Amino acid sequence: QVQFVESGGGLVQPGGSLRLSCAATGSSVSGYDLGWYRQDPGKQRELVANIKTGGTTDYADSVKGRFTISRADDKNTFYLQMNNLKPEDTATYYCNVYNTILFTWGQGTQVTVSS
Repeated sequence: QVQFVESGGGLVQPGGSLRLSCAATGSSVSGYDLGWYRQDPGKQRELVANIKTGGTTDYADSVKGRFTISRADDKNTFYLQMNNLKPEDTATYYCNVYNTILFTWGQGTQVTVSS
């Protein structure tokens, strides 16, 4: 069983940047496609970005060109670089595997974009 710990969230002004980290423990995630998700209260959790084992990435249209997902399998960690943040990016961000049965969700990290 893999556990995920998200970090790096915070309060940022519109146009600012944040880098989220996801540390996986319990087992290696190097053999999994990985994803970053986000959820606003009262809304469904949505996939924001994913990265396959070979490094291919894909993004939701709403973040394309602003967010970059990357992975460091030697550290069992993956990242989400978020640039040019907008108020509509405000949400709790979670990491998990992608394209397979999900593991238990972590606590997430809150991102708030506000002036």
